[in-house]
Amino acid sequence: MSNRNYFLNQASAEQKMQRMALEIAEHLSEDEAPLVLIGVRQSGMVLAEKMGVLVKAYLKAPVQVISVTLDKHHPEEVTLSESVDFNGKNVIVLDDVTNSGRTLLYALKPLLAFFPKRIQTLVLVERMHKHFPIKADFVGLSIATTEQDHIQVEVENGEIVGAYL
Repeated sequence: MSNRNYFLNQASAEQKMQRMALEIAEHLSEDEAPLVLIGVRQSGMVLAEKMGVLVKAYLKAPVQVISVTLDKHHPEEVTLSESVDFNGKNVIVLDDVTNSGRTLLYALKPLLAFFPKRIQTLVLVERMHKHFPIKADFVGLSIATTEQDHIQVEVENGEIVGAYL
């Protein structure tokens, strides 16, 4: 554990999630369209569930949380946890860390059959190595790293407890 270079602890992660929830609420305050939060895989889903609880306190519109599963190296099959009609809804795709933008880009694949009102992205940690045309709309923390660095978001008992290099 001492080999880990933590740059985000549980308290700072919660503070960043609270700030992002307020940003979402401000952005959607006058919008009555339902909001669907789509969490990517494990840590992205934990983030989506946390954000769902936080934004429900601020929004009048219904909030639904689902997950998307994909193999980020071979994303031929992208699966949602449940069938949703995204037409006319606000959608936010959430992941713990964005690096190249590939995972968020392919997570959008199931939405192409619909006409959502708005699609946005949210990440807890944003890295600066974009290879795909994805820019996160809501960012907890931007961090400059080398492409060889690996960022891990640590989750225990359904809580984000930190992030480290």
